[in-house]
Amino acid sequence: MEPMDHVIPAPPQPSVAVAGGGRFPVHRIYCVGRNFADHAKEMGAAVDKSAPTFFMKPADAVVASGVAIPYPSGTEDLHHEVELVVALASGGSDIDQARALACVYGYGVGIDLTRRDLQARAKQKGMPWDTAKGFDRSAPVSALVPAARSGHPARGALVLEVNGTVRQQGDIADMVHSVPEIIAELSKLYELAAGDLVFCGTPAGVGPLLRGDAYRATFADLAVLEGRITA
Repeated sequence: MEPMDHVIPAPPQPSVAVAGGGRFPVHRIYCVGRNFADHAKEMGAAVDKSAPTFFMKPADAVVASGVAIPYPSGTEDLHHEVELVVALASGGSDIDQARALACVYGYGVGIDLTRRDLQARAKQKGMPWDTAKGFDRSAPVSALVPAARSGHPARGALVLEVNGTVRQQGDIADMVHSVPEIIAELSKLYELAAGDLVFCGTPAGVGPLLRGDAYRATFADLAVLEGRITA
């Protein structure tokens, strides 16, 4: 088959670094809402234990560790949400929980950046949150650690520091929906594929990031993400 003739230059493939070398090409970014009971409580929301709540970010929203992020337009209330990130090496539809982890390439830590004021206004009007969640550079992600090296952790601390002060701290063992359950439920709604990233939800303590703030997010002793918000 001959190469496709693009009528405009093809955009670059979004990708994430892999610990030890190489790049992980990003297909889609799925996110789980209200997956820690303490965070749901602080947001005044109920936890649905029957099924996860999902939303999405564009693939090119990924930002590497160490890269400065300009304060986003359209908001004066940018918030941090530290999360476990799961990277898929394979996918499919209607994946059984028992084989869900076989789809996982590796793990990292990320921050679901949120324009909280836009989200609050959307909630008040019963409107979608897309502009609050799926904006440019809204998905900083650490280098990914292959599961072949880390195994499939069922527990591990998520910690976010801002300017050296701990803001968020939780353990993935306290997630309402586990990684296998998230993958299985997602695959009922979408055909998952190699290159997908899943942000798995945040513990309590979300709060503002201001211009000039430096952040450091960690997952257990596996992944570290650092960056700064600039003017």
